[in-house]
Amino acid sequence: LFLRCPVDDRLRRQNPPEPVIDWAPEEEARPEREEEKHPFFTGDEEDRDDQDDAYDEEPPRGGRGSRGDDRERRSKANKRKGKNGVACLVVALVLAGGVGGVGYFGYQFWQGQFGAAEDYAGAGSGEVQVEIPKGALGNEIGNILKKAGVVKSVDAFVSAQGRNPKGLSIQAGVYTLKKEMSAESAVKMMLDPASQSNFVIPEGRRNVWVYEQIDKKLGLDAGTTQGIAKAKANDLGLPDWAKNHKNVKDPLEGFLFPASYPVAKGNKPEDVLRRMVSRANQEYGKLELEAKAKQLGVESPWQLITIASLVQAEGTSHDDFRKMAEVVYNRLKPSNPQTYGGLEFDSTYNYIKNQSKLDLTLEELRKYDNPYNTYFVKGLPPGPIGNPGVEAMQGAVSPTNDGWYYFISIDGKTSQFTKTNAEHQKLVEKFNESRKN
Repeated sequence: LFLRCPVDDRLRRQNPPEPVIDWAPEEEARPEREEEKHPFFTGDEEDRDDQDDAYDEEPPRGGRGSRGDDRERRSKANKRKGKNGVACLVVALVLAGGVGGVGYFGYQFWQGQFGAAEDYAGAGSGEVQVEIPKGALGNEIGNILKKAGVVKSVDAFVSAQGRNPKGLSIQAGVYTLKKEMSAESAVKMMLDPASQSNFVIPEGRRNVWVYEQIDKKLGLDAGTTQGIAKAKANDLGLPDWAKNHKNVKDPLEGFLFPASYPVAKGNKPEDVLRRMVSRANQEYGKLELEAKAKQLGVESPWQLITIASLVQAEGTSHDDFRKMAEVVYNRLKPSNPQTYGGLEFDSTYNYIKNQSKLDLTLEELRKYDNPYNTYFVKGLPPGPIGNPGVEAMQGAVSPTNDGWYYFISIDGKTSQFTKTNAEHQKLVEKFNESRKN
């Protein structure tokens, strides 16, 4: 790098000192060109004062002392040349450093655009759980995995995900992965359902089962989640119409909505339960339960969810749900000539007993005094007897209107519905005969 450094033109044009002539007339002071005042080239304020002394003062009058002054001026001029040389060197170094910086950042840009992203090799080791939120994109997932020590770089993960077969995508949830995996291995593992640690609540499951599974998932002592649910029920997001009902066995029953939830060690039971209640509120909100309750002649949405739980428990397939809901509504009518308001569902007795028996005698059913036993009391039980799914809820708010009062499942897969007790008893005899064989 070559630079042309500024050299004061006045130094180049300065004439040599004229001989001293004692009789020479006094010369007028010549106007001088304005000196460059930028401190980078001229130095500090003291240097500029020296330069002003050398150029701005009136030249000395004749006499022998003028030769010494001239030598002093030349000395100061040489000093300025040295400073200008240093300034040139500084400029050269700055520009050279700039070129080097451009080269470095250019290399980094090239690496980012065309170089291979940092990545681990192999399938990794150990075990780590990561939670992927709903709607997370490739770079967000990559960041989560990098922070958890699963992959080495986000770019490597995004690149590996981009090579996936079309139609496959990483779902929200909790995954059990390994540390220091290659990005390709991480993507492959996350696309395998076996790696997902999500907790799935099947339709119709009772809260007792849900609590037990949460304790196992979180590594807690048995009964921990159930105790928290009982103590904090009203703080977990229940709507006002679901609170403070009498004789309810579990106030959260019917609100641990059947779905898939991310549950990993380190989560708090109350946070897990709150997610489930929130999902129930979201799904129930789609059905406009308060308006439907008035339309169907029940007291509140609480009764609708209770009916849906009965529909879920007694129905053998989704095709049954609307007919099963009609059976409930018809039997609840106190004036009906078939049951006069009595439901008489085995499922309610099994709920309070925390069992699932088929072989129940009328004698034991009718004698057990409990608000949930619909053989002992008429009307609905105090609350839901399980957690109904979407289709059971839809059946509860949109029942058929065909006059169904009775049902029975002979094969355990489908239900048969009848309108009179006489028709029903014929099917009961057929069922008993199949049991004998």
